[in-house]
Amino acid sequence: MTGFAQVKGQVHAHLAFALSLKSVNHRFLDLHFRLPSDTDAVEMKLRRMLKEKIARGHVEVILTLDRSGTNGVGINRQLISGYVSAFRAAADEFGVEGEPDLNVVLRMPGAMDSGAGEVGDELENAVMARVDEALTRLNEMREEEGRSIGAELRGRMVNLEKASAAVEGHRSTILRSYSERLQGRMAELLGAQVDKERILQEVAVLVDRSDIQEELVRMNTHIKHFLSLLDEGGEVGKKMDFLLQEMNREANTLLSKTSGLAGEALKITEMGLLMKSEIEKSREQVQNLE
Repeated sequence: MTGFAQVKGQVHAHLAFALSLKSVNHRFLDLHFRLPSDTDAVEMKLRRMLKEKIARGHVEVILTLDRSGTNGVGINRQLISGYVSAFRAAADEFGVEGEPDLNVVLRMPGAMDSGAGEVGDELENAVMARVDEALTRLNEMREEEGRSIGAELRGRMVNLEKASAAVEGHRSTILRSYSERLQGRMAELLGAQVDKERILQEVAVLVDRSDIQEELVRMNTHIKHFLSLLDEGGEVGKKMDFLLQEMNREANTLLSKTSGLAGEALKITEMGLLMKSEIEKSREQVQNLE
């Protein structure tokens, strides 16, 4: 589910920070960090806490530092000093004239230091003290979206129940259509040698195989289970996705059993296609739930 939260804090008089969490839909938990250099310890703690609090979603974590009141961005004196010393030593050794180019030096990875490493545990403690607040705000926004999705899914399930009831109402028409069609076809093939009792037995077997009662029962059971998961709450997205796959399987079987029927039985096909449409739209929304 989508959401955004930001908290700000103060490390000391000259260093402040802003921690932002942005979440978008994803089938699994996918964490991405954009943190200043030398904050590996902060990242590890943030990663561990986010995994405990969030089950699904693409989550982007951004930590920015504000060094107001100082000279802005600092420099990595140890790195630059080492580079300059090595440059001059090489120049002396090989008898080459020249001085280090500061523009080149400052473009080296790590040469420009945000100063995070200077505060160490102080920054880590200040950031981790505000993480719970950021996660609470993020989850509040995600829960609000979840309630909206839940309401839509309930509406989809109501439509599925209505379609299932409509199919049940035409079930007798399907059985009669199969019976008439099969009797006519067998009489045509066997001609005068037709054994009516034998035809009736074969028709009964084939009609029983083509009955959609089991599919309708399973469909209604899945719908009830789906609604119970919505009432239960929590991390139910994957369970719902599995149930919708099963509903889609029942709808496909129902359509295959009623293919080729004409007249009143065609309404079954319409209801079956409606079922598949509602199931597919529900699956799109379920991907957004934890």
